[in-house]
Amino acid sequence: MLFQIYGDMSGWQIIGWCLVFVGLIVANEIARRTKAGGIFCFVIIPIALTIYFIVINIGAESFAKDNPTIVQMNGWFHYAKLYAATIGCVGFMVLKYHWGKLGKVNWFKVFPFVIVAINILIAVASDFESAYKGMKVGGMEGGWWYSSEGVWLFGGWWNILNGLAGIINIFCMTGWFGIYSSKKKQQDMLWPDMIWMYILAYDVWNFEYTYLNLPLHTWYCGVALLLAPTFANAIWNKGGWIQNRANTLALWCMFAQVFPSFQNHSRFTTLPTVYADAAKFATAANGKMDPNLVLTAADANPKAQGVVAIAAIAVNVLVLAVIIKRSVEQKKNPYTNEIFTDTKDFKLAMERAAKENAA
Repeated sequence: MLFQIYGDMSGWQIIGWCLVFVGLIVANEIARRTKAGGIFCFVIIPIALTIYFIVINIGAESFAKDNPTIVQMNGWFHYAKLYAATIGCVGFMVLKYHWGKLGKVNWFKVFPFVIVAINILIAVASDFESAYKGMKVGGMEGGWWYSSEGVWLFGGWWNILNGLAGIINIFCMTGWFGIYSSKKKQQDMLWPDMIWMYILAYDVWNFEYTYLNLPLHTWYCGVALLLAPTFANAIWNKGGWIQNRANTLALWCMFAQVFPSFQNHSRFTTLPTVYADAAKFATAANGKMDPNLVLTAADANPKAQGVVAIAAIAVNVLVLAVIIKRSVEQKKNPYTNEIFTDTKDFKLAMERAAKENAA
């Protein structure tokens, strides 16, 4: 098993997952269907949160010293991810609504690739950090280290493998300039060349990233958060996966940054199996694990971490190989041209594209 879902809390863990999954789908629909919804979610709320973050950081040594965000989520990664995802959402609105000069020039269509690549590299840096700190303690077999958010992580070779999978995933994004708006009120930004193969490669890699580096969150951000945009793309928003992904990621980061105890220290908290003795790693009332624990390799069960890391790099290498093969056969640059135009996913997405943007 990947997660410790059993006992008295299993019902609450499943309910929590369902709440996050459904909540993200609904929130994404609110954000994507109207300009007002998008502006509220990705401009007004982030401005309010920025003011909040500044205030609590100023008061971190006094009135805000016990604030959940300060105690549990004040590391560089969480802020970087939140603002990178939010900037992506705003840029996607510029493209789909053709706002200003940027929304009308062809070169700006490369923005989705750039912002997704930046988000991936942020995660890759975090993976390599965990690998270095874990292997510094335990060598190739990995070791425990205590993160700035108060969580014990077991870093090792699996982090290196998954970091490499993330880098490969960047090169699996094809058709950078094939960005379109959907016909119906231009409610969606479409990237038709980003078909199911890329989505699968991304989801496996990103799940492993959360599983290794955000262990208390991964039941939600590694499963519910990844499946929500994939589900929407598969059922009713064909071609809009990257927009769905950015929207749900930004919204989840906002929630998690303000209410971290939901996943860190509540009846909804779900631990991965790397924690061999779950009771030993129980979080305190402030949402942190005990920094004074004396841990050994016997306290870790990293088997699932290693298996998923191998799967992540394998699927990304396979998808990249398919891309290279198709680009050679079609005699196309896979980044400046679309190479999946003959696939069902691409055709269904293009049926939604506005006529003036049709390829």
